[in-house]
Amino acid sequence: MALGKGRLEAFSDGVIAIIITIMVLEMKVPHGETLEALKPLIPVFLSYLLSFVYVGIYWNNHHHTLQAVRSVNGKILWANLHLLFWLSLIPFVTGWMGETHLTQWPVFFYGVVLIMNGIAYRILAFCLIKHHGENSLIAQAFGSDFKGKISVVLYAVAILCTWLNPVISVVIYVVVAGTWFIPDKRFERLLES
Repeated sequence: MALGKGRLEAFSDGVIAIIITIMVLEMKVPHGETLEALKPLIPVFLSYLLSFVYVGIYWNNHHHTLQAVRSVNGKILWANLHLLFWLSLIPFVTGWMGETHLTQWPVFFYGVVLIMNGIAYRILAFCLIKHHGENSLIAQAFGSDFKGKISVVLYAVAILCTWLNPVISVVIYVVVAGTWFIPDKRFERLLES
């Protein structure tokens, strides 16, 4: 049974807004009036900045994806909830990674959450394509989804790199975010034609 997509969009937007709010509330005000008091907050802020970019990327791509679909079904609703579950863990791993100044286990679990977000988004895309058909606008927009596939591979590499040096992993996370930061024109081109 096909359902309207409006409630899914509104709910997802609300959850993502809450995720961003929770992340910023994790940054505590320094106990001092000098610039030196801000120094311990640098890793926390950098973790927040990276996660804000990631959540923004997912929101942006989610918005574009849903513009290319007409309706949703129960499987899509569950796939979307699966994605929102993994997105909702970003504030936790962000805070942990920032508070511990990029140590091994927090960086490892940050990567686990990122890879699970990537997989969850691919599941959502698969459900949307299955619902609308292989020749649909959404299927054309995703195409082979090379960038999505390579992102998951890079997350896996980054997770393994935490055993060598967690900073290498963070650099890989930044590189992946950088590749997605530039807006993906696949959807816009198809929607304009």
